[in-house]
Amino acid sequence: MKIPITKTSFLDTDFDAVKKVLESGWVVQGPKVKEFEDMWCSFTGSRYSVAVTSCTTALHLSLIAAGVKQGDEVIVPSFTWIATVNAVEYCGAKPVFCDIDLKTFNIDATKAGNLITEKTKAIIPVHLFGLSADMDLISEISSSKKLKIIEDAACGFGAFYKGKHAGNFGDFGCFSFHPRKAITTGEGGMITINNEEADIYLRSLRDHGASISDLQRHSGVQPYLLPDFSNLGYNYRMTDIQAVLGVMQMKRANEILNKRTEIARRYNEGLKNSSLIRVPVYDNKYKHGYQSYVCMFMPEDIDIKSYRRVNELRNELMKYLLNKGISTRPGTHAVHTQKYYSNKYNIKQEGYPNSLFADRCSVSLPLYPSMTNEETDYVINTINNYKL
Repeated sequence: MKIPITKTSFLDTDFDAVKKVLESGWVVQGPKVKEFEDMWCSFTGSRYSVAVTSCTTALHLSLIAAGVKQGDEVIVPSFTWIATVNAVEYCGAKPVFCDIDLKTFNIDATKAGNLITEKTKAIIPVHLFGLSADMDLISEISSSKKLKIIEDAACGFGAFYKGKHAGNFGDFGCFSFHPRKAITTGEGGMITINNEEADIYLRSLRDHGASISDLQRHSGVQPYLLPDFSNLGYNYRMTDIQAVLGVMQMKRANEILNKRTEIARRYNEGLKNSSLIRVPVYDNKYKHGYQSYVCMFMPEDIDIKSYRRVNELRNELMKYLLNKGISTRPGTHAVHTQKYYSNKYNIKQEGYPNSLFADRCSVSLPLYPSMTNEETDYVINTINNYKL
């Protein structure tokens, strides 16, 4: 049996929809992008949604719209995909790392307040692996210091906090449609906002700084005239070819999320008594979107003295599972340990211990909507039968 870490599933109707877009002749940012944005608003409850080329560009534009510039500081978790922090660097700002809560893998908001200086402009909470960050505390800290909140909700589709969808707590919410996400357009991203002025500005920024989009121009009374360019913008436009894939998947969004949740429930039940694996932990304030199923490998308590040994044991488990046909990955990486950041800011690996432990000792198990009960049970049984 061969079980990948993830698998995209497209239906015949998806292929037919892409063909219709190609036949229409409108393949750049057009009517399908607008339809996708509207569906995203409807599902997440956001007032506006702006489609872009990736979550990375969504973060970049959101930081610009938030006024982040050279010399500013932005608080970011030290355990996240590197794009979160790269976007801060794009603006010439300094990322200020904050350690995580090892139970949730999300930013430890209790530590964030101590990192704020007169240069701090914003905070980027990451809703990692489909679990929302503690947005009450983050909102309280940000409000008291007048900081902008840019939610990195790359993994946040289907993630709720106290009944509210991720991406609606801060000034901007940034989502990803990479193939490992619940909704995929190959590459692609979305920004959710609830402010009309920010919405207009972001639409201009993604389209070279144009005052109106091509769709608006072609639908207007003077389609033969070019728009004004009042902002320094970028070419971060999603294509209609990508957007129609998003549209088709949004039509079955609940089905996709329910299937992911069912697989996670099966993992939770099957691994709850494991002496090696700690399953995801959260309380009823949260609804997990399960972008991925990430556990801590914990055959013993993890601390500064033990994490290297546990890391070696985890790698042996991952190698064993691969030989059994099961693909796994670390959850993500501790960005402060990556050479660019550790060298530039002279950061020691053990400076953010929980992020380091998560980097070295987490393990992500296969999860995708077409995964069968037989495949899930095979993963569970292979882990439970493994001996150190």
